[in-house]
Amino acid sequence: MTTLPSDYAARVYAGVLGKIIGVYLGRPFEGWAYERIMQELGEVLYYVHEKCNVPLIVTDDDISGTFTFLRALPDYDNRRELTPAQIGQTWLNYIIEQRTILWWGGMGMSTEHTAYLRLKNGIPAPQSGSSAMNGKVVAEQIGSQIFIDGWAMVAPGDPEFAADLARRAASVSHDGEAIYGAQVVAALEAQAFVERDLNKLLDVAVALIPNQSLIYRMIGQIRAWHAAQPDWRKTRALIAAHYGYDKYGGGCHMIPNHALIIHALLHGDDDFQKSLMIVNTCGWDTDCNAGNVGCILGIKNGLAGIDAGPDWRGPVADRMYLATADGGRAITDALTESCHIVNIGRALAGEPPLTPKNGARFHFELPGAVQGFMSESSPDAQGVATVEQAAGHSRAGAGSLAIHYRGVAPGRSARVATPTFIPSRAVSDYFIKRGYALHASPTLYSGQTVRAAVAADAHNPGAAQVSLYVTLYQADDSLGIVRGPQQTLAPGDYAELSWTIPATNGLPISAVGCEVTHPSHANGTIYLDTLTWDGAPDIVLANPGGDGAMWRRAWVNGVDQFDDWWPEAYRLMQNRGRGLLSQGTREWQDYTVRATLTLHLAKAAGLAVRVQGMQRYYALLLCNDGTAKLIKALDGDAVLAERAFPWTFGASYAFALTVRGHHIEAMLDGRPLFAVEDADRPLDGGGVALVVEEGRIMCDAVAVAPA
Repeated sequence: MTTLPSDYAARVYAGVLGKIIGVYLGRPFEGWAYERIMQELGEVLYYVHEKCNVPLIVTDDDISGTFTFLRALPDYDNRRELTPAQIGQTWLNYIIEQRTILWWGGMGMSTEHTAYLRLKNGIPAPQSGSSAMNGKVVAEQIGSQIFIDGWAMVAPGDPEFAADLARRAASVSHDGEAIYGAQVVAALEAQAFVERDLNKLLDVAVALIPNQSLIYRMIGQIRAWHAAQPDWRKTRALIAAHYGYDKYGGGCHMIPNHALIIHALLHGDDDFQKSLMIVNTCGWDTDCNAGNVGCILGIKNGLAGIDAGPDWRGPVADRMYLATADGGRAITDALTESCHIVNIGRALAGEPPLTPKNGARFHFELPGAVQGFMSESSPDAQGVATVEQAAGHSRAGAGSLAIHYRGVAPGRSARVATPTFIPSRAVSDYFIKRGYALHASPTLYSGQTVRAAVAADAHNPGAAQVSLYVTLYQADDSLGIVRGPQQTLAPGDYAELSWTIPATNGLPISAVGCEVTHPSHANGTIYLDTLTWDGAPDIVLANPGGDGAMWRRAWVNGVDQFDDWWPEAYRLMQNRGRGLLSQGTREWQDYTVRATLTLHLAKAAGLAVRVQGMQRYYALLLCNDGTAKLIKALDGDAVLAERAFPWTFGASYAFALTVRGHHIEAMLDGRPLFAVEDADRPLDGGGVALVVEEGRIMCDAVAVAPA
């Protein structure tokens, strides 16, 4: 097995940052031609989202697909022998049809949509993405390349393994030249952990694909053009003339865009800003191409390479959205996702997992990492605080988050927070309108205990009061603040804060953070060493009243219809197959969920626990054959227990499920039905869901409490 580089975690983090920075930079003008970009934007040297009147941090297939499909490895025990069919199953689990991850452009138009429909209809990978099944044009579009970076980052210094993983992953949806392009990018990235010379990296990468392939020949030609001509604009014109969109069919072909990636790397002079400028100014699929270039250079040159130019990282603040059927992982950050990748790579290398600061959710352990923490902009807090990652000031690790406050006074506090849910209804509405809705569940709930370690700078002029707080959506979707107990910190003091989140009336928590107050005017610094939470939630999820929508959006909608005009909180309709309306996170382990359901015309319906997507959960179902079944959905359904249970359409039934360790208990109408142990590939955590198969159900409340 490969020996991991000593700076593996930092280089992965730089690769993840490079990926998301590139996507955020190129997304506002995706699909524009070079001529339009030059006319309206000029050379793209920095973020242009404000010129285009769009948000900087967005949902995007490039990001969601990259960091979601890679979960096939841990979901299948990080086996090096992972198969394309298993990666295809991962697609089916994390994708909600017509809603998440993919561009849903239709059969024969969107390569990924086409492949998804093949998978859904029982055609496994790699046949699902083959040219024989879908035709050469569809099979050779760009998607395989844009999703590939994670497969490289789990194989540092092993380009052969990275290219083989890329082949397996790409074959779910693509074939031919699209697979070769994905393999080149993956091999470049894997070898970039141990090699700095770009020409040597290209030599390694192209040696892993057929020398008669178009990708191979094109890369050779672009290298020759670059050697003969230092002006990137002239090489761009040659690419447009020989490999432009007019030469290749489909919506977004691999060949033109792969050419621009190689072009930008060669002409970019190993400079992060210049390389991104070239690949974005050249046009075509800008967010995809810039994401790949950013990731390659992030890995190759590390955090120092990103930080050598303008401040790319400050506006991003590590923030990421992964809109999938696993809603509890949607609101995330670059350092968190980097740790997931690193631990896959460590598992593949036979190494134990990395658990910074004993597994704290927010640990700030790599240079510049702020993990989504930003100063709050409320009138009483705006302009008071700034944040930065600081070396030291930690009892558990090497870094902390410095909260610098200036002008704290009565009525003026310093508040910094990181998102735990969709940041605003306006942002949510924007994502829905642009076709990449942010399907997410909150990561923090009432009943869970937040723990933080904080320290006061030794040079602070006096004591300050520090407390934890959350922002909470109200029934009208406005945001309110709920504060925990205050702790007084004298200069140099270190304290551990603990606060159990009180009842929220089922309303979603938007952010969690730290507040600093002072009885008089003061300046100073507080260091946040760690922030984390644990425990099962204690919450009733119901309609809180009012005209707000965010309580509904806390549910990940995997049913055909979940309309908002019915009197019940939850009226769900599923036309074909099985649908889930889910909420919660993988960190939920031992708990009881209860809900009273009214079933109408359902083939089967019920309640699920430890939900990890559309096809990974335990469920108690009433079925139209007159039985109650406890099933485990994992690569198909396994019936763990069943018994006769006559029931009638239109009647209501009280469902209850309890999970403790590998033990599952099920009750209906207060009567114990099943008690089973599941030790064969058990699901060890996940949220809850209402389940309906071909029919309609209604429900007014779902209660979750510690078991």
